[in-house]
Amino acid sequence: QMGLGHEQGFGAPCLKCKDKCEGFELHFWRKICRNCKCGQEEHDVLTSNEEDRKVGKLFEDTKYTTLIAKLKNDGIPMYKRNVMILTNPVPAKKNISINTVTYEWAPPVQNQTLARQYMQMLPKEKQPVAGSEGAQYRKKQLAKQLPAHDQDPSKCHELSPNEVKQMEQFVKKYKNEALGVGDVKLPGEVETRATDKNNVNNGDRGTSAAVGAMEDKSPNRKASQYSCCRCKLNMKEGDPAVYAERAGYDKLWHPACFVCCTCSELLVDMIYFWKNGNLYCGRHYCDSEKPRCAGCDELIFSNEYTQAEGQNWHLKHFCCFDCDCVLAGEIYVMVNDKPVCKPCYVKNHAAICQGCHNAIDPEVQRVTYNNFNWHATEECFLCSCCSKCLIGQKFMPVEGMVFCSVECKKKMMS
Repeated sequence: QMGLGHEQGFGAPCLKCKDKCEGFELHFWRKICRNCKCGQEEHDVLTSNEEDRKVGKLFEDTKYTTLIAKLKNDGIPMYKRNVMILTNPVPAKKNISINTVTYEWAPPVQNQTLARQYMQMLPKEKQPVAGSEGAQYRKKQLAKQLPAHDQDPSKCHELSPNEVKQMEQFVKKYKNEALGVGDVKLPGEVETRATDKNNVNNGDRGTSAAVGAMEDKSPNRKASQYSCCRCKLNMKEGDPAVYAERAGYDKLWHPACFVCCTCSELLVDMIYFWKNGNLYCGRHYCDSEKPRCAGCDELIFSNEYTQAEGQNWHLKHFCCFDCDCVLAGEIYVMVNDKPVCKPCYVKNHAAICQGCHNAIDPEVQRVTYNNFNWHATEECFLCSCCSKCLIGQKFMPVEGMVFCSVECKKKMMS
């Protein structure tokens, strides 16, 4: 089991560090690369096949099964992404050349013009055109917003049977109560549809209030009378909007406004979680329900965990970010929001004293000026010319040197 998990994405390049990273090597319990310490999502790790399995599993046992297909050989649900290929004839000098654009995902609507309009309303750098930064953005958001370890206990590290059971119940609950996929439609056509549909079948949706509100309006309102739930601006005539069934069909969003209320990122493939009148991505919905370990990035299902530095940690995961030693009861220093034990801090991160050129212990007093540091002692914080102690005195800095007076500065600089 463990070997397999570690083969995945082995050697994949880091998109952030480029050549500085020798290639992805998964840490044994953190979701990061052992070589460069960047997250899994910064590396080109998952193949689209693996991504489609993950999203397929998410839609399993939900009403979104139309978006998945079961593989014949192993019965694993696979996400059927709507890939859209547009061909635009480009008139060249002699003959017409065909310019093909492939979108790695497009809204699953019948009407291709609508899908096309939807795409054009997204910021250019977020349109998932194959081979573009938009496709990389989508890939990274798939990893970030829908971590496999938020829905699949087998992707988690050492859960007890009881924790597995709790997790399964948690996933089942969010599939029933929160998970949804946005719908792309023209504002005018929803109203009549929503009204008819809900009159016929109003038992399970509980949107009768919303429907009542809709029936007062004439079905042929102009698009400009609909305003976006997020930016509050009106819709333009002929522009598609995104609807979220769990929010009710009286709410709608511009394609670029269909974002998570916590991270403000576009909801990847319009997959949303609805809670208390807000849209969330999967990660931030789960964070609103459960503590997440800052060490391994998994949700915490055990009753015992530790809170430190405003974050939550599994007891055994409150560890030094550099050497992985357990920090319970030890002295540690926070470096870029990560706890580091004192020996590693002194070795890898400590400020160096300009006076004695040794590392400055995190617990001792120091003088800092413009990225230069000194021990706050008579031996180290001295005039670079006459060696007078400058603690509590006025001083004149020049690069990494300090002077007690203009005279000393002149003497030294001449």
